[in-house]
Amino acid sequence: MLPLYKKILVATDFSENSNLAFKHAVMLARLNNAEIMLLHVMPPMDAHFRLMVAGHLGKDLIADLEKSKFKDQQEQLKKELDDFAKTELAKFPEDMKRLGKTKVAYGTPDIEILDAATEAGADVIVMGTHGRGIIEHAFIGSVAEKVLRKAKVPVFVIPLKA
Repeated sequence: MLPLYKKILVATDFSENSNLAFKHAVMLARLNNAEIMLLHVMPPMDAHFRLMVAGHLGKDLIADLEKSKFKDQQEQLKKELDDFAKTELAKFPEDMKRLGKTKVAYGTPDIEILDAATEAGADVIVMGTHGRGIIEHAFIGSVAEKVLRKAKVPVFVIPLKA
């Protein structure tokens, strides 16, 4: 029996390549009559900066600043996410009906993507890749690679356009 996807999670960072991933997800949704959930993850403050500032302000204040930063930006980013979907699907009203929840999360991107997939009951994750430099990739890896290694559902990774 062929797999049937009913819920598709699309992770986006608003880059050109994640826009391409969204288009692939729309096609998957059409073929499967599936619902699309859009997710953007705001990564936490850089560890080096966090340590530097924490020495002056204290750990608790840094945590409060991060939470307030998230709350301030969450609504704006959610609006951008909704506007992005409406713009991309403006000429395809039948696809607009497939758009489900949009969510902005705060945390480590790969962990948040996997948690959102589980929470939404996603059958598949669709995301783009950045094509980072070899040194950066060797030290930190890519979000897509981490999601691929840990996901319990299929992951479609859309490579950078050539």
